[in-house]
Amino acid sequence: MTKRTFKGVAIALTIIGAWAACLAALLTVDVIAISPWLVVPAIAVQTFLYTGLFITAHDAMHGTVAPDNRKLNDLIGTVVVRLYALFSYKKLTEKHWEHHDHPASGQDPDYHNGEHRGFFAWYFNFLKNYVGVFQIIGMAVVFNVLHHLLGVGLLQLNLFWVVPALLSTVQLFYFGTYLPHKEPPEGYADRHRARSNAYSTWVSFLTCYHFGYHWEHHEKPGVPWWRLPQVRKKFEKSV
Repeated sequence: MTKRTFKGVAIALTIIGAWAACLAALLTVDVIAISPWLVVPAIAVQTFLYTGLFITAHDAMHGTVAPDNRKLNDLIGTVVVRLYALFSYKKLTEKHWEHHDHPASGQDPDYHNGEHRGFFAWYFNFLKNYVGVFQIIGMAVVFNVLHHLLGVGLLQLNLFWVVPALLSTVQLFYFGTYLPHKEPPEGYADRHRARSNAYSTWVSFLTCYHFGYHWEHHEKPGVPWWRLPQVRKKFEKSV
């Protein structure tokens, strides 16, 4: 295993492990007995880890989790999209490359349809392109198995499984689609039809694992999320 594959896999497994460990702990916590002030940070942390799952899947779609081992790369991608919300890795990959081939256009599955330009309208239109009926049924089955067969409380399931998953979709959409690809008043500047935020490295990481450095991602799609700050600095120096 090469150094870059080892590092990519190690980072992916760290995110998956942290997500699983936190979820397992939170689903067994006595919510009534703890301080309400601890519930909000717990939801925030789990939301961040859910976002990390999808960012890991996104990097797998670009072959950057295990760049020297495609089977391992795609296996990790398949696992994380299933853990995230029972997505099909193959279908997500196809749609994501359509996005890269036709960013912010009528052929981009992530873009609004010309009518739903506002945040909420665009967000729900965005979800409609990815979430299917069978996926919703599958998630409902998992929910009921966890509750009725494994005895996980409804409060814990809703607070620490359902809510963080939903909030992470908002986080991913806002920082990874809406802000980068919303058309500026002066129009798009280049073929990527994208722009990046001006956040510091730490703020960029906390908001969406550097997904907000979006122009850099489109320019260098073969770069994993954790190297995007380096790419950004390199482009800034060259300007």
